[in-house]
Amino acid sequence: MNVIRFSDLCAKGQVRGKRVFIRADLNVPQDAAGRITEDTRIRASVPCIQMALDAGAAVMVTSHLGRPTEGEFKPEDSLAPVAKRLGALLGREVPVLANWVDGVSVAPGQLVMLENCRLNVGEKKNKEELARKLAALCDIFVHDAFGTAHRAEGSTYGIAQFAPVACAGPLLAAEIDAISKALAQPQRPLAAIVAGSKVSTKLTILQSLAKNVDQLIVGGGIANTFMLAAGLKIGKSLAEADLVGEAKAVIEAMKARGAEVPIPTDVVTAKTFAIDAPATVKKATDVADDDLILDIGPETAAQLAAQLKTAGTIVWNGPMGVFEFPAFENGTKVVAQAIAESPAFSIAGGGDTLAAIAKYGIEQQIGYISTGGGAFLEVLEGKTLPAFEILQKRAAG
Repeated sequence: MNVIRFSDLCAKGQVRGKRVFIRADLNVPQDAAGRITEDTRIRASVPCIQMALDAGAAVMVTSHLGRPTEGEFKPEDSLAPVAKRLGALLGREVPVLANWVDGVSVAPGQLVMLENCRLNVGEKKNKEELARKLAALCDIFVHDAFGTAHRAEGSTYGIAQFAPVACAGPLLAAEIDAISKALAQPQRPLAAIVAGSKVSTKLTILQSLAKNVDQLIVGGGIANTFMLAAGLKIGKSLAEADLVGEAKAVIEAMKARGAEVPIPTDVVTAKTFAIDAPATVKKATDVADDDLILDIGPETAAQLAAQLKTAGTIVWNGPMGVFEFPAFENGTKVVAQAIAESPAFSIAGGGDTLAAIAKYGIEQQIGYISTGGGAFLEVLEGKTLPAFEILQKRAAG
């Protein structure tokens, strides 16, 4: 994917003295008192900001935070707590500017934070008048917020259309490289794990991947629907009976290419959905009418682990079962450890997936951990993200 990279501009000395506008993703969780409870996104934004400062730029950074109403500022919408945390990480004060659309005063070597960009009227609908004003603030626009790459908004797309230069920051560039490595030029065999509660939310992803992957591993409620499609009984487990036809079509599409969707041969069941519910391992053919399937069984987990260890590329989105309950975490744990031990290039994304990676302490053994939930899923669907599209256009001149 051909885009201009901010790191290249810095290396060539093309940033010194320039006004640089960085769109970061600083949308962090806060408690009722406004204290930041988890700062991963702020820490992830530091390399791009530091790169711009080291290159001698006049630096502006902005982000959305929460879901404010355009044109209606409330104290809880302010990026002030984010600026304070960013300042602590950078070892410098980061002033926050409000009402900045019509002009920003910032000198080379300085850094300012522009108040919550979602407060700007016209941001969500990418109004041209706003986009042109944003573009006029800078000499170089840097998109470094993959989590927003699937949205065509004023501060993510419009500004990139009209800024003198539009480029990808280090975070966004890393996502582009990882996605290209996993999906555009993968080492084979290519295995994709798509799990979660509902087929309906990931049907287009399954259909898209079925055209490209060598193994399509399904887990969670999605696996239950595929078990139904394979003619197995699933008791009172979570499934979508009305999508059995679509699941069969995915199985057939894979089969036609000599690929497969492994169907669980054993499962872990309970009579109730509870953390203390007694767990029973059963053959997939022995599920009772009052059973809930809450995980894949140890035999299935071992088979999947063996397959993953021979993969060339692994794409992972979703846990295999209710891994939050200790009795039903084995499938997710075994698969996670197999991915960690595999020599394959692995890319993982999605909130539950990141929680599983953290739980099993395998962050260092995953090739790339994607920071964007919705954006990551849209890439798996085969969609071209608006941010990628406009940055490619600008790179092409």
